[in-house]
Amino acid sequence: MNRLELDWDKVDKIVDNALEEDIGGGDVTTDAICPVDSMSKAEIRAKEKGVIAGSPIAERVFNRLSPEALITLRKEDGERAVPGDVIFQIEAPTRAILTGERLALNILQRLSGIATETSKYVKECEGYKAKILDTRKTAPGLRVLDKYAVSTGGGLNHRIGLYDGVLIKDNHIASAGSIAQAVRALRHKHGGEFKIEVETSNFGQVREALDSGADIIMLDNMSIEDMREAVSMIGGKALVEASGGVTLDTVRGIAETGVDYISAGYLTHSAKALDMALYLVY
Repeated sequence: MNRLELDWDKVDKIVDNALEEDIGGGDVTTDAICPVDSMSKAEIRAKEKGVIAGSPIAERVFNRLSPEALITLRKEDGERAVPGDVIFQIEAPTRAILTGERLALNILQRLSGIATETSKYVKECEGYKAKILDTRKTAPGLRVLDKYAVSTGGGLNHRIGLYDGVLIKDNHIASAGSIAQAVRALRHKHGGEFKIEVETSNFGQVREALDSGADIIMLDNMSIEDMREAVSMIGGKALVEASGGVTLDTVRGIAETGVDYISAGYLTHSAKALDMALYLVY
């Protein structure tokens, strides 16, 4: 599995900002009820089946609140869980457990939901060459986590941001005047530093992108029949990505057209969180 390598400095900033957002001046409920020296053990358990993602990040939450916390991961990221499975255990001051509970669960549930949904799309494409890609349709500030979850579920990361990949979209084409002029500008500016991808929505644009030497041609919101014809037109001279309105019901049919990649914004903007809960066990 080609899992995204996490930048822990970025992860820690996300965790610290989220803790500040949640705790502010203090956890007024927990601090009033739980003595400072109270210790507890807790378990996070799955309440539905899915692919686990985010355990090391949730672990970071508790470590931030209690550096001496003892945490045992019972499910590694990428492993599947069924209802009742223990994902991880923690022994720490009760205050740290209760204060960190919601943030840890938010991270685990969101990322596991994304990983689970991605794994379903990947499974639908078995037997075909098409690989599942994510998009930039991520929660603001959480992109590194969302894309990590996609890679944990077996998908590939398209590009992390605007800085590490070229995608000439419709408004870029309008601004440049044509696909050819947009590609020419990119080649002049960056040479061969980046693969150049062009978004197309009809056969004329596909032909222009091909003639311009695009490395990847995106077929945006095309019908299955048009995708199949476009793949034939391209004839292996560029990689082909299908995008727009991709769902679990349509992804296999899209894979059958012979495209190399299928990108789905749903994976990160609409995947359902995987249900789980934290329980004090003593």
